[in-house]
Amino acid sequence: MVSVLQNVAIDCADAYELARFWSGATGRPLHPDARPGDRETEVLLTEGPVLYFNQVPEPKTIKNRIHLCLRPESSRDQEVERLLALGARFVADHRNPDGSGWAVLADPEDNEFCVLRSTSDRAGTDS
Repeated sequence: MVSVLQNVAIDCADAYELARFWSGATGRPLHPDARPGDRETEVLLTEGPVLYFNQVPEPKTIKNRIHLCLRPESSRDQEVERLLALGARFVADHRNPDGSGWAVLADPEDNEFCVLRSTSDRAGTDS
């Protein structure tokens, strides 16, 4: 017997608004019943678990012990700029001169996530 991963739960202060950010980041829709003010909602990913946003009363106080890593369809650097325009904040730069590495951003509620190299970025530097 095994367990199946149902969702990735993200505690937050405003479930609907944070889900809207992640809907824009992933290009995937909110649950059709999602409404402003909802205490919980989901972003429906194409495959695998959903992103589940759960409103909690306490604020985030420490670094995430688990985080999401995104592999963009466009270049990593273009995706970083797009996500910053959506409301993300730049946290740390782990990009290298040879094109390898990643960037660490934070969503509007300060949850860290990584932006990895795209498949085309990797093809351009891997030998």
